[in-house]
Amino acid sequence: MESSYPVTLNQDSKNVALLVWIGTIFFSFVPALIVYLIKKDDGYVQDQAREALNWAITVMIGFLLARILAWVLIGALAYPVVALVNLIFCV
Repeated sequence: MESSYPVTLNQDSKNVALLVWIGTIFFSFVPALIVYLIKKDDGYVQDQAREALNWAITVMIGFLLARILAWVLIGALAYPVVALVNLIFCV
């Protein structure tokens, strides 16, 4: 698969992509969605925002399943695991 962004990236693109991932830790899918809709001209940033948006939706599903499983007490263990995995993967 051919990449759509240039081989050399400028520092601004890298910084915005990093802020998207850090923002995903604290604000879920909102930063990724905003950057994805605004930065249409930068392929690298748009790709990273798309990945962060996909990950945030996956984490939201994980939290929802943990909340449902909390009724049988295994969700109480799953909730911190999902939060820890989110922190590790976003960094």
